[in-house]
Amino acid sequence: MSHLSRQELKQVWAIADSKREGYLGFKEFVISMQLVSLGQSGHSITHDLLTTDILQNIKPPQMEGLDALVAKKKRKQKDKDVNASPSPLPSPSSNWFSAKSTKKVPASSVTSIIDGLKRLYIQKLKPLEVAYRYNDFVSPLLNNSDFDAKPMVMLLGQYSTGKTTFIKHMLQSSYPGAHIGPEPTTDRFVVVMSGPDERSIPGNTVAVQADMPFGGLTTFGTAFLSKFECSQMPHPLLEHITFVDSPGVLSGEKQRSQRSYDFTGVTSWFAAKSDLILLLFDPHKLDISDEFKRVISSLRGHDDKIRVVLNKSDQVDTQQLMRIYGALMWSLGKVLNIPEVMRVYIGSFNDKPVNDRANGLLGNELFEREQDDLLSDLKDIPKKACDRKINEFVKRARAAKIHAYIISHLKKQMPTMMGKAKAQQKLIDNLEGEFAKVQREYHLPPGDFPNVDHFKEVLSGYNIDKFEKLKPKAIQAVDDMLAHDIPNLLKSFRNPYG
Repeated sequence: MSHLSRQELKQVWAIADSKREGYLGFKEFVISMQLVSLGQSGHSITHDLLTTDILQNIKPPQMEGLDALVAKKKRKQKDKDVNASPSPLPSPSSNWFSAKSTKKVPASSVTSIIDGLKRLYIQKLKPLEVAYRYNDFVSPLLNNSDFDAKPMVMLLGQYSTGKTTFIKHMLQSSYPGAHIGPEPTTDRFVVVMSGPDERSIPGNTVAVQADMPFGGLTTFGTAFLSKFECSQMPHPLLEHITFVDSPGVLSGEKQRSQRSYDFTGVTSWFAAKSDLILLLFDPHKLDISDEFKRVISSLRGHDDKIRVVLNKSDQVDTQQLMRIYGALMWSLGKVLNIPEVMRVYIGSFNDKPVNDRANGLLGNELFEREQDDLLSDLKDIPKKACDRKINEFVKRARAAKIHAYIISHLKKQMPTMMGKAKAQQKLIDNLEGEFAKVQREYHLPPGDFPNVDHFKEVLSGYNIDKFEKLKPKAIQAVDDMLAHDIPNLLKSFRNPYG
């Protein structure tokens, strides 16, 4: 109707659907109409148009045949009963996860890539997870809010490395429950997210709210939930990103043992949900404690999300900064055990002006460029959120499949009559060897297998004989989903003008 070329319409769609979700909401549709109008006025359609003043005096686009369509619709509306007032329909996907919902979800109710992933999860992946108790061993079952959640950025680091100050710097304001000081001030996990007004919600309340993606944290018990809270506030940045502030990682085995909950387990849970993980370091605290080492090790499998921030860099001069950078890379190399070099951002992420005396103009320019790089990384998160969800979904599906192979293999090794307890203990003791057998039998990559010690710990509380045998149909359904359903879903919601 707009008489723009296919190439121009492709560009309009790409800019309006910036999160690549495969559809346009009301806000995105308005942007697309503004771009169409500018295209009809002879402007070249680019991202920069959205930041110019030209949008203030823009006219509606000319759509040939639109008036006739509207008139036709109005005539049809008059023919209907005027008194019938249809009630607003709820989102179809909101009922898919309820206990009473049927397993079959019609394809016609899928209106976006995220809806499609929800449908595939309920129909194909969830039955496999339930059958082999994936939620007890690895990760809780997903619900509606897990798919609809905004992208998350988690901050980790030892105490007083500037984690809370970093969030305040990003928001350009404080948030409810923010405490800053040289001592370990943040004693809890704080989720900073968008809300209608400024308030703090206690952890136990957050965990049972169906519209928040934190229900899985109930597995860590009340001891953790009392050290968890949600800070809500209206803020434009929080409409796109949620921040997770964590307690400072302590040094020393004695201090670690006094935590009343599984700190490493909680950070691992948040890492799986996060889109970006920032490890903050202080130039004066480069030593990586035992607990921090365990926390970094628990991030295995999420290497692509990790970014390192050397904060408060303006407190040392250029020569010291060069040596500190080298020492940090050496320390990280020993802990992460990966051949690639981690991306390290150097700067001073707070609201104070940069200390010129220590680094001079060269340091100032470096800090500004590094800060711009980190900000562009953060700005890209909402755009990549949909791609990240697909990536995490595929990772989860592969992990659930390997878990099913392991559980069914252990079940197969159990005797039918006598000596079951003895056989189970033997299997648990030799779990690493059993993993190797499963790997060889099904030709699976060794890097995809779960942590042996954690698996042993959970397995010891179960009776292996009660587990399910291998269900080839359930495995095949997940294979078909990975090979056909997900590619077809992405194909059906790609740029229609591409």
